Amino acid sequence: MTAAETKRAAWRDLVAPGIASLIALAILLGLGTWQLERKAWKEDLIARIVRQSRAEPVAPPAPEAWTPERDEFRHVRVSGRFLNDRETLVHGLAAGETPGRALQGFYVLTPLRRDDDSIVLINRGFVPTELKAQGDRRDGLIEGPTTVTGILRSSEARGMFVPEPDPARGEWFNRDIAGIAAARGLGTVAPYLIEADAVPGQTTWPRGGQLRVDLPNNHLQYAFTWFGLAACLIGVFSVFAWRRLHDSAEPRAA
Repeated sequence: MTAAETKRAAWRDLVAPGIASLIALAILLGLGTWQLERKAWKEDLIARIVRQSRAEPVAPPAPEAWTPERDEFRHVRVSGRFLNDRETLVHGLAAGETPGRALQGFYVLTPLRRDDDSIVLINRGFVPTELKAQGDRRDGLIEGPTTVTGILRSSEARGMFVPEPDPARGEWFNRDIAGIAAARGLGTVAPYLIEADAVPGQTTWPRGGQLRVDLPNNHLQYAFTWFGLAACLIGVFSVFAWRRLHDSAEPRAA
């Protein structure tokens, strides 16, 4: 085989790995670009959540007008009377006084009957395990007309590793609005709940203000990872192709 034929054969041998590398490169660049787009979307989302949660409280939307993409995390105000005999405890954690240490306990979801006779669930806040029984925190019950400010939230979906609720025993592990309403015989309730704000100087339980707007935004890191892999692929294929062509150009002993 002549030197020219050997070189042409070497080039032909690069066609299949070259096509495969181009496809892989296109995928890696596409993933990196997608992560940059996700970064911009996440930053807009975080800015919207912070802006809405810190705004002056307004009336919540009518149930039929509720749109989670638009209304969730709005700061709202409602008035009515708590139905304390129908509260529901949901297992949860809350930040402790020691940084990095969480408290085990429950979130207290209490129906609020509004002046128009509609009902909305209020997450009044957190109680530690030792105050699970309502009788041990009667000083924190609110009787009579009251006004609540807080953040609108959607119903909380049950994750893959979250236990199923046991309504008969009152065991709940996620804030399932429809499920809790049915179990407590509340009838039709608003399709959202309100995470109550903290009350300055409060010494009773439950304690609101537990919502933490802390959405992860690692998309730039992910984009660098994909683009870095793309650069590595270009480098590896370049070395591979150079060596293949270089080896084909070297004279061979007879």
